[in-house]
Amino acid sequence: MSVRIVLIGAGSAQFGFDMLGDFFQSPALKGCHIVLHDIDPEALARTATAGQAFVAEHGIEANLTSTTDRSEALPGADFCVIAIEVGDRFALWEQDRSVPQQYGIRQVFGENGGPGGLFHSLRIIPPILEICEDIERYCPQATVFNYSNPMSRICTTVHRRFPRLRFIGLCHEIASLYQHLPILLDRPIDEIEFRAGGLNHFSVLVEARYREDGRDAYPEILAGARAYFEDLPDLGSIMKKLFATEAGSTPGSEPALREGARAWAERGVFRELLTKFDCLPITTDSHIGEYLQWAHDVADHKGILDFYVYYKKWMQRSEPQIGTTRRERLVRIIEGLMNDEGYEEAAVNVPNNGLIDVLPDFMVVEVPARVDAQGVHGIALPTMPRGFGGLLANQVAVHDLTAEAVLHQSKKLALQALLVDPVVDRVDAAEELLEHMISLQPDYLGYLR
Repeated sequence: MSVRIVLIGAGSAQFGFDMLGDFFQSPALKGCHIVLHDIDPEALARTATAGQAFVAEHGIEANLTSTTDRSEALPGADFCVIAIEVGDRFALWEQDRSVPQQYGIRQVFGENGGPGGLFHSLRIIPPILEICEDIERYCPQATVFNYSNPMSRICTTVHRRFPRLRFIGLCHEIASLYQHLPILLDRPIDEIEFRAGGLNHFSVLVEARYREDGRDAYPEILAGARAYFEDLPDLGSIMKKLFATEAGSTPGSEPALREGARAWAERGVFRELLTKFDCLPITTDSHIGEYLQWAHDVADHKGILDFYVYYKKWMQRSEPQIGTTRRERLVRIIEGLMNDEGYEEAAVNVPNNGLIDVLPDFMVVEVPARVDAQGVHGIALPTMPRGFGGLLANQVAVHDLTAEAVLHQSKKLALQALLVDPVVDRVDAAEELLEHMISLQPDYLGYLR
């Protein structure tokens, strides 16, 4: 009996293409049935046509079908993958980012944390709950992987509404450690053991050891990290080259995109966590800065804006392709589940249940995990730095009230979610902001009463 995988949001700019490329390369998934699902029939058709052509051209042993109907896509699914957005992603995101700033609320990015993260959550969680309701109806045995943001607020709400669902969040940020640790320690990555965790987009390296003798490598990382990261090239300085047509490198081409991915300079907030909290963040100011009330004063705002421009252009590149190199950790996890491997995965988003002791059980945290035939099991991080743990704890009520606001369709609870956020420091601004955002986005926030 072949494995059935449903990709929900398969028509998005790049997600469906990347996922298909990974699935087609996995020996464990040979002969699998991949179902592409999207509510946009034109976008879905684009991905399906490209996928069928790739299967025919390369002789892939896979059954590839597509449908806009979840009642047709989901029955019998072993794995479901969610990667959706709603509406005009970047137009709405720019409202999330700029409107709170107009009300004097000093947030730095507006995607996952702070007021912008709340409005993003209030828009996207309701349709994801509808998807999960269908999954529970048609394939309750399926393991569900979520790529949509705001990751931790989505996952926390889903687990509250559907506690029996096997729902796991995945994010790419952990990849930064595979890039930087070998250089910082002058060792191949397979000679380094490390664990990181916290909340999605708000995680730090918790421990690092040399595999050969178990010696603590964190002191060496901290000693060299500031000079290393300050010496990285500035993203703004290569933007023109990154998106200009050059010999052998067209706009949005893979070599150019890889160069851009190495070039983050936005490390003002990063530097403060590194030097004052003695921990290495796994991501940069545009992400970690969203959760901190003092971030606006120290963030690299030019670097954040450069990143936004780069990311928008990357997401809007016109010719996505099915890759021949595996990119996503998802397929590795599926293989581990199918083959009962018991290997350690570097980062998943799962309910806390004691994994990080300063956070409540209900909150979804980002931690390493053991993957075997019984599932994905989070690994506890008892060595979480206490100072950073305190910063994490400031997010507890934000996540709790975001979930409650969605589940109860409550404007009052949404306002409370704003007022408990460390970034928000004015009651009148929060009240006016909430009303303004509902009026700007009535199709997505009008359910709040």
